[in-house]
Amino acid sequence: SAACGNVSAVACLNSLAAKKPGFVDGPAPRWGAVQPGKDVTLAVTPEALIIGHISLPSTEPPDRIDIELYRREVREGRAHWEQAGMASTRSDGEFRFAELTAGSYKLLTRELLDRDPLNFNPRAQLLGYPPVYFPHARDFVSSQVIQLSAGHLFHAEMSLVKHPYYPVKIPLTNAPPGAAIDVRVSLQGRKEPGFSLGYNQAEQLIEGLLPNGTYTIEASSYGQSASTGSLTISVRGGPVQGSRMVLTPNRSIAVKVKEEFTAYDEANTQGMVSHAHLGGHGPGGYLHVYLEPADDFSAAGAGSLRAPASAIDEELLIDNVPPGRYWVRVNTSRGYTASITSGGVDLLREPLVVASAGSSNPIEIVMRDDWAEIICTIEDLTPGDSRERENLAALSAQSSPHIYLIPQSDSPGDFRELGILPRGEMSIQVPPGLYRVIALDAPQEELEYYNAEAMRAYEAKEQVIHLVPGQKEHLRLHLSAAGE
Repeated sequence: SAACGNVSAVACLNSLAAKKPGFVDGPAPRWGAVQPGKDVTLAVTPEALIIGHISLPSTEPPDRIDIELYRREVREGRAHWEQAGMASTRSDGEFRFAELTAGSYKLLTRELLDRDPLNFNPRAQLLGYPPVYFPHARDFVSSQVIQLSAGHLFHAEMSLVKHPYYPVKIPLTNAPPGAAIDVRVSLQGRKEPGFSLGYNQAEQLIEGLLPNGTYTIEASSYGQSASTGSLTISVRGGPVQGSRMVLTPNRSIAVKVKEEFTAYDEANTQGMVSHAHLGGHGPGGYLHVYLEPADDFSAAGAGSLRAPASAIDEELLIDNVPPGRYWVRVNTSRGYTASITSGGVDLLREPLVVASAGSSNPIEIVMRDDWAEIICTIEDLTPGDSRERENLAALSAQSSPHIYLIPQSDSPGDFRELGILPRGEMSIQVPPGLYRVIALDAPQEELEYYNAEAMRAYEAKEQVIHLVPGQKEHLRLHLSAAGE
């Protein structure tokens, strides 16, 4: 409940939410005004659940088995698999994931080694259970996607099969003394969860146990002089030892900025800096450039612009970048990013590939400020009297209708999202380009706008506009239901 005191309900803004066991936070609520004397209805979303059972060979005693759950999430218009939880089986092999929201999920078991102290023989062949990807796949990519809707109960049955495990020892020839080393294991070179090895700091070697197969082992150190190494091994019915891994220093990538501004920026010219990058004069005062891994299950983060060495240091450099594929992200407090390239590759559309050897091409960024402007009118809104308009205008943009501007795949431009507040016309500055414009009655947290197939569902709801520098475009839009 909420009280407005002596203020009329229509002029009072309150945030109302309902909580109930067995229900989860649903999509952001629609905005709306409170009318005196009328009931307010709050919607709650029932939880989805995954309940399952894991079977071992019939003669085996029950073991505690760890299970990982992954959910398909959308970031920056692209889908990724993110860990959504972990659980362990009970004594009867049952497991349970609760309080799940609607979405796409995958399940896998973690490795389980047979270390029964009553039957353990150090001279006997060591056995274990490799990961199983639901329902019975050998890798994450080929495993089944579990589609959950609100209130859905899904039953998952999985069976483990015992395999021989063999010792693996990989010395690091140049590991920094006392350094912590992160080790990642990829079956057949595919980066995915499942297998693991550890690092013996005292003996400076990677060690552990793996079943038969071909694996890529990656090792990384951290700090100001970080390094990375990679080695492919094959386990074929016996121990793996003798192969050595060499760690090589991570790369430094230069960032070159070409300014094509038409307006004079007094703040940055005087050397004032934004919070983004503690630089001095020039692009370092308004640009924040960072790298984001493009592949799932990669090491988190890959660095951003280093701090300047002095007040006159204007060199832009990203240090300690390990080999991999990265999206280049640019935040700016001045103008917009017209293009990002490296070695002729359009990094607005393709990832930056950092190799383990050879030189790295610089990242070249063109900055402009010749904006276009869109003035939007939503014809479906009926704001009512002035008090109601003020009340609605104070509502959070997270719960209001939204306008999405999506650049075409072969066009310059930048994705824009605008929360709609019912105060008449709204305007937004955007980089020139060819855009699809969609107005929806609720925000879309998982809009996969780089996926052409996913965006076909919005074709009937969109307008297509072409904006040139300096253009002012008036749009009259109709709201479409987000879930239709």
